Amino acid sequence: MGYESARNGGPIRIIESAMTRHLSIVPDLDEPALTVLDGGMGKLLHRMGAPFRQPEWSALTLMEAPDQVLDAHRAFVRAGAQVLTTSTYAVVPYHLGVDRFWEHGTQLADLAAQLARQAADEAPHPVRVVGSLPPLFGSYEPDRFQPQAAPAIYQLLVDAQRNYVDGWLGETVSSIAEAQAVVAAAGETELDLWLSYCLHNDPPESGPTIVSGETVAAAAAAVADDVAAILFNCCRVEVVAAALLELRQGLKAEHDHIRIGAYANAFEDEHDESYAANEVILRHRADLTPANYAEVGRSWVEAGATIVGGCCGIHPEHIEALADALG
Repeated sequence: MGYESARNGGPIRIIESAMTRHLSIVPDLDEPALTVLDGGMGKLLHRMGAPFRQPEWSALTLMEAPDQVLDAHRAFVRAGAQVLTTSTYAVVPYHLGVDRFWEHGTQLADLAAQLARQAADEAPHPVRVVGSLPPLFGSYEPDRFQPQAAPAIYQLLVDAQRNYVDGWLGETVSSIAEAQAVVAAAGETELDLWLSYCLHNDPPESGPTIVSGETVAAAAAAVADDVAAILFNCCRVEVVAAALLELRQGLKAEHDHIRIGAYANAFEDEHDESYAANEVILRHRADLTPANYAEVGRSWVEAGATIVGGCCGIHPEHIEALADALG
């Protein structure tokens, strides 16, 4: 399956393959057939006019206007989200600075988890909370990963959130080494882990890969014994369906209980060699209207996804359209 995106805001034309049309979805009996996630917290806070800048990103709102984080969670609940993700994506040394992280990181992560829990408990429909375990050394930058430093940082995030969350979401994971660190951190609790890889936006002809260049099959195999779901996030919508197909085909029979899914971003920009995730605020593409994003989400379900939502630039109106289309 592929896509042709119209830069003038027109529909994203979905190109089906015979393989996609003959896939069947077998939901886990212990889970709903389809779960709708929330959308991107950071860019929503930016649109709301909340305190927001680099390098702190969304952590600045936690520090200066936490009620606006709560308002953002509530907006996604009203849109139909069934899962809220804690706003801890930027509660890491990379965004806060090393000294400020170790001084205030526990307090900020605890607060973020409490806010998501409050919004979920207030919701008129069942809503679960997942604790974000984000990239520690920069999004989309697998070469920056520091395996010796990662465990202590993840331990702080896990300890601060564990009393408020229903599970864990390892987000924007760019390499197998990073995935294994997330698995180790979450494994110290009894809560399920959903592990979400970031796909390479320009994959080779041989097939989809994660940002590090490692294959989707290898990335899935590395964590299949330890996760409840494998997802793809913070990548362009065009690369998701092929990766979902490869993921579903690659999971062994003993792993057919693992749910799969996706939540893409709306970024227009490609990353150049000078890119740093704590320095820029990327622009949004014009063609991912709520209706178009819902249509893309429907195609992911046809490819086997049972968990769908949005990442950076995907707002409550996108989630509402997605929930309506898939409900």
